[in-house]
Amino acid sequence: AWSVHENSIAYCLLVFLRPPPGHSFSLELDTTGQLPARHSSIRVELECMCWREQLLGDTLCFLHHPDDKLLRDRSSSLLHTLCTRSYLDVEKIACWVRPLVRSAWLLLPQSHQCQLTVLPSSRSCRFQLTGTSKVNICTEMIFAVQQ
Repeated sequence: AWSVHENSIAYCLLVFLRPPPGHSFSLELDTTGQLPARHSSIRVELECMCWREQLLGDTLCFLHHPDDKLLRDRSSSLLHTLCTRSYLDVEKIACWVRPLVRSAWLLLPQSHQCQLTVLPSSRSCRFQLTGTSKVNICTEMIFAVQQ
């Protein structure tokens, strides 16, 4: 979505997260067995990858190869970065994405003409671009998963 005001343009981007190979996301049901309307808990679970291991040979199944420490450590590190216990943590995700966007911005030619400012937000990533034209561009990235 986007909107235009006098000297500003606002964009809202919905960013869908995908689980890394060997993992899956599942929405936790509420006490009545229904999907909650908002702010649901998204559990990250190990998934059997034996078929991919046998067919393509490009990954090991974390579920059935618990002794492969190197791959498990790499996976655990990412999960520790983005999760609290076994659940996605939107605040951790936002903290992880902010420096990635900042670093990517510096690689773009437009970074010499506009300044990127990170705006405070705990559950999303908000940025403001300010250039010589005095038009402010605000962008908010909201994270979601698809069922």
